[in-house]
Amino acid sequence: MRGPALLINASDSVRSRVGGWLGSRTVFRSHDLHRDLKDLDWFELNVYGITGRRFSPDQMRVLNAIWTYTSYPDTRIWNNRVAALSGSARSTGALGLAASVAVSEARIYGIGPGLGAYDFFVKALQETTQGIPLKVVVKEHLAVSRGIGGYGRPLTSDDERIEPLMALVREVGLGLGEHLRLAFQIDSVLHEGRWRLKMNYAALVAALCLDMGFSRQEFYLYVVHLFLAGMTPCYINALDQPEGTLLPLSCSHIKYLGHEDRSWRDRQDGKD
Repeated sequence: MRGPALLINASDSVRSRVGGWLGSRTVFRSHDLHRDLKDLDWFELNVYGITGRRFSPDQMRVLNAIWTYTSYPDTRIWNNRVAALSGSARSTGALGLAASVAVSEARIYGIGPGLGAYDFFVKALQETTQGIPLKVVVKEHLAVSRGIGGYGRPLTSDDERIEPLMALVREVGLGLGEHLRLAFQIDSVLHEGRWRLKMNYAALVAALCLDMGFSRQEFYLYVVHLFLAGMTPCYINALDQPEGTLLPLSCSHIKYLGHEDRSWRDRQDGKD
């Protein structure tokens, strides 16, 4: 069905497979929100809303920790800076946080490397299952893309978030799923090949979510707010400072390559 027929078929009603408010009660993915799901914490409800699946308590601890361990209230971080700038400009919190989440959807920072890692793990697992050596898969990918999502990090090669998250994974006994094993194997291949690309947090998160059965869309919606808890303090801190004082730059900090100083003439009398 296409064209006007498609619109006519969809007119006069909103169809939903995920629930809605029915006046006397609210249905959330076929469950009564206030009766059946009343004991879920917000984070568990959020993940359930994204995936339509319930996860074990141990899995939820890991999924929750993934968000917690990357909530950095550091205004220097690119997306947090947007939240802080909005506070400094006296914009609203909603606008500032929405903009900060939006710029998290970057290609080389934030969400982008996680999606890149997700795609590469799926591809690499398929190819190695077909008998292609992992070294060959990695080398061919680097020859085309010059990088692998989730490997390499600016400023420092070591990612301080990996150790505590892996400690939790071991503590709850999740074990090493096939994608998590693959992630570390790729890290070893890159190290042995001297490509100077070490696994970062994005690769670890993508591997864990793949092993928990997240589809690409589910993974994206799960990580889209990954940095949110660190953004709010940056907004509040800037809001508490004098307006417009966040990271001001004097003219001397700007390397100007345009025209030299010029005098301006009055258009009426031609005088300087």
